Amino acid sequence: MSPGEGEVVVEKRFASSFFGTSLSTLLVGLGCDCTILAGFSTSGCVRATALDAMQHNFPPFVVREACGDRHKSVNDSNLFDMQQKFAEVVSEEEIMTLIDGVKKK
Repeated sequence: MSPGEGEVVVEKRFASSFFGTSLSTLLVGLGCDCTILAGFSTSGCVRATALDAMQHNFPPFVVREACGDRHKSVNDSNLFDMQQKFAEVVSEEEIMTLIDGVKKK
């Protein structure tokens, strides 16, 4: 998968996409007010990024079907835990509905 024309790539070296990167500054500059997260592994990179997103005032939406981990039970327990503490875990359909609603504004 390659970035589309005009898409920004933020390279990371640690679990969180915020740690040691310019992501927070970039999102502020773009006027973003939340994040949509997907990836592998749910228990590592997704979770770390979701927590840092909340701490940087970008409430995270974690897309359930777009996350994975080394075992389904690990994935499911981390999604449950994030939902209870600091993220909104949503389905692909729910996030697409939200995105469509923003586009119409």
